[in-house]
Amino acid sequence: MTVPLPPLPPIGDDESYRPGGRSVLDILTEEHEQIVALCRELTDAGTSVERRREVAEVVAATLTRHLSAEQQYLHPAVRAVVGDGAAVVDRQAGADRAMEDALQELLDSDPDELEFGRLAERVAGEVHRHVTAATQDIFPGLRAGASEAELIRLGNRVEIAEEAAPTRPHPDVPNSPHWNKLVDPALGVVDKVRDAVTGRPTYAEDLADDDASESTVTDGRSERNLRTT
Repeated sequence: MTVPLPPLPPIGDDESYRPGGRSVLDILTEEHEQIVALCRELTDAGTSVERRREVAEVVAATLTRHLSAEQQYLHPAVRAVVGDGAAVVDRQAGADRAMEDALQELLDSDPDELEFGRLAERVAGEVHRHVTAATQDIFPGLRAGASEAELIRLGNRVEIAEEAAPTRPHPDVPNSPHWNKLVDPALGVVDKVRDAVTGRPTYAEDLADDDASESTVTDGRSERNLRTT
């Protein structure tokens, strides 16, 4: 079976064709590392109350974009080329829904209250679960079942999807690839208008300079160029 992707224009008989871009596995692994680093700062007892709120907003926005893109493109690919892909995706999607619920509760809480710290730890735990499942249950099967060109084209699609994705959790929105492709861009427009009006930070580089964070949080947007796939 092949990864479900839109057909390419005719490329002749060149079997060595390689699209431009990065593998979806490299992109998602880099994002996982960035999110883990953000969660480390979020749960650090030495992080100030004001900084915690800002980091929480960036964690929520980064995770929401990440999950939206995975639901739209990674999950269908895993279902198509991994032997037990349907079961793996169903488990991951169900657990990710719980993570979205935790994110929403975190954003609704006050960072100077004990409940905020508990919720931050819960989100960090969900992130650890998500990354472990992806690394152990998803990526190896996808690497074995998809071609290099397919992985790159998936990476391009993921980056495009993240550009249009929501920046706030919407746990009540149905979770399916077809629905996400229709609804998430519209939610993304609304979220980004709200972000612009309020000055909300949504990327790691939007955070105020901080020596501790600079050493752990990398720029996840360095190579997010839109490509035709």
